[in-house]
Amino acid sequence: MVAAGFEVTALHYTLKNITIEGINTIAVTEGRSIFYILSRLQRYFYKWFKVNIGDSYEKHTGFSFNWKGASYAFAKALRKYNHQDYKMIWTLGKGTQFRAHAGVLRCPEWHDKWYAYVHDPYPQQLYPRPYNFVPIGYKEKRNFFAAVTKKANKIVFPSLLLKEWMQSYFVDIKDKSLVIPHQISQLGVENVQLPDYFKQDYFTILHAGNLLDLRDPKPLAMAFQAFLEKHPDAKTNSQLLFIGKPGSFKEELSNISMQTPQIYTSKDYVPFDEVYQMQQGCSVNVILEARSEISPFLPGKFAHCVGANKPILLIGPYYSESKRLLGESYPYTYDFEQITEIQEGIESLYKLWSTQKLEYLKRPDLEHYMSAHYLKEILA
Repeated sequence: MVAAGFEVTALHYTLKNITIEGINTIAVTEGRSIFYILSRLQRYFYKWFKVNIGDSYEKHTGFSFNWKGASYAFAKALRKYNHQDYKMIWTLGKGTQFRAHAGVLRCPEWHDKWYAYVHDPYPQQLYPRPYNFVPIGYKEKRNFFAAVTKKANKIVFPSLLLKEWMQSYFVDIKDKSLVIPHQISQLGVENVQLPDYFKQDYFTILHAGNLLDLRDPKPLAMAFQAFLEKHPDAKTNSQLLFIGKPGSFKEELSNISMQTPQIYTSKDYVPFDEVYQMQQGCSVNVILEARSEISPFLPGKFAHCVGANKPILLIGPYYSESKRLLGESYPYTYDFEQITEIQEGIESLYKLWSTQKLEYLKRPDLEHYMSAHYLKEILA
């Protein structure tokens, strides 16, 4: 937004001292509210007696003491500002937390300037199958979100499919939605010492990101093993890297790595600066989506992969926002069952790499779509 020419003040609810060039960052503190006291009592009661005194409250209201305290803190901090001095107010969420949204919901004077950003389906029971998690107090969570869709001036999504998915549950979204994807930004990462396992002169296929329960890496690993069996010479200059928490696939990937040392799996989280540099330096970036009927999400790393300008190998369901953006003619998108086709795609990419003919992604359309210039056009 700064690159698009806006002056930005950011209220953030974190315990870190955050400074961002060109942005006035202000930490929101909870203060000694009743919810602050109750959340601390909840913590100590559980520590000492293994009793969660917040369970019944959350089942009744849909939200924890901590969530309530944070939302009140956002509202209190926001009331210090004059809404007439600002063109827009944006609220961003994290994971399943939409605390800033709840804070602005309490400040009706801001509603006609409110852009409520929704990064994932909410509440969680609205995730597509086979996700089947129903959170505590889901009815109250759904009522809260319905209020957000009614009161906000705009509901903003990073994905067209996500907008359509949520609109099927909340009809007020229909006439007030915007689709603004994750942005490509030059992060200026410098002087990063890359790990020894990253061989810069190898044909390197990189999957960066945690392997959540439904992001099954086995089809890619099996296709890569089949590729090495068919092209044994590639064993000396090729690698497949899974960087991030392996999650429930830890044991399986460990066994695969023992059978095929060219496949490396990190044991845990890897610092973002290192991952970002590896995305820029690898041969092929991988986007691995969940085994599902539809993937309406736009992964945050999609913009990083487009910005890296390297070929993208995408494995996901037929209905996928990432596949939609890459387009039907893009050659390296696959379903999970297409192991032979994935192997053939790897072979094709390897042959291009070995003859120094592996081309950049070359998608100026996506680069524009994820740029500050496009953001400015949408908000004009």
